[in-house]
Amino acid sequence: MNAGLPSSRSLVALNTESLNTNLLDNLTTAVIVLDKDLQLLYMNPAAEAIMETSVNHCQNLFIGEVLPGSKQLVNSLKNVLDNGITFIARKVTLAKTNLNSMTVDYSASLLIFNNQSYLMLELQELDRSYNISRKEMLISNHETTLGLVRGLGHEIKNPLGGIRGAAQLLAEELPDQELEDYTNVIIEETDRLVGLIDRLTGQYQKPALQQLNIHEVLERVYNLTIAETRGSIEVVKDYDPSIPDITGDLSQLIQAVLNIVRNAMQALTESDLQIKDPSIILRTRTINQVTIGSVMHKLVARIEIIDNGPGIDSNLIENIFYPLISGRANGTGLGLSLSQNILKNHNGLIECDSKKGKTCFTISIPLSNESNQSDDQQ
Repeated sequence: MNAGLPSSRSLVALNTESLNTNLLDNLTTAVIVLDKDLQLLYMNPAAEAIMETSVNHCQNLFIGEVLPGSKQLVNSLKNVLDNGITFIARKVTLAKTNLNSMTVDYSASLLIFNNQSYLMLELQELDRSYNISRKEMLISNHETTLGLVRGLGHEIKNPLGGIRGAAQLLAEELPDQELEDYTNVIIEETDRLVGLIDRLTGQYQKPALQQLNIHEVLERVYNLTIAETRGSIEVVKDYDPSIPDITGDLSQLIQAVLNIVRNAMQALTESDLQIKDPSIILRTRTINQVTIGSVMHKLVARIEIIDNGPGIDSNLIENIFYPLISGRANGTGLGLSLSQNILKNHNGLIECDSKKGKTCFTISIPLSNESNQSDDQQ
């Protein structure tokens, strides 16, 4: 009578399969499934996140290509296939396809399904807890410093307002208009100082939120950079065109990225070292399951701004996002602080990693609508 409908057993099987897939996709443990030839069949989003790649790029690749130089891991997996015994290793350093490294605990287990042998590789990244703590500390320190600077700025702006008002009254009482030049200097300088304090404390209007493509931001920055460098610096675009739209303020995000790119331009052109073939790379990718502060985001747009300049002093790198901290003698120390503040208002974060010959600023912006913009006006 119900020949066209699936049986209850079939429905249970379908629901179970869907549940299993959903569970794997939401695990924070990285899971990789290999066939008997050690070719990759599946990796969950957590595995994509720690390996900084996607299952589409790695599917059907030999595990030795996905994790290059991991001869010990390959031998362990072969032993599991031969003996069927679960293998566990701790504090193992593995290389990724992008040649970055990670320290993990891993276990390998044999799976039998439909008379076929498979291997399940589980990875726990030991650096993950450190990275989460570092990000939380970065956000907390930035907010604490900004709070102190705001309080100081408020105390400075009050007397500046009195000085400006007194100068205006004095200008009206002066018998000689030529003397107004002096009062105009006072007024202009107080306005300049108020503007500087506003920049320092992040007194900006709320983001004008709209749906936008992150590459629209980067293209504007790219065109400005090409115009300013006039070919003296090679600017390379490495985009992932599949990144979905984000919700953000176009002009503010342009400003945030442009501040970082201009920092890179200055590092390349003002360095005492002769940089051979100076270049800046603008790279975009999507990353799964990224923790920013205390929030786990399922999908994040990642922008990397990489230059081959002299690098940032190791004593300075932890403090470069604080106001008035600059590695250049004539720098204001406001650009990176402002950029970090803009990203905070977009629930994002900027991080920096630097060594001689390579400095990488990484911008992370959530793609999901898990949290709204902060109402705390900067």
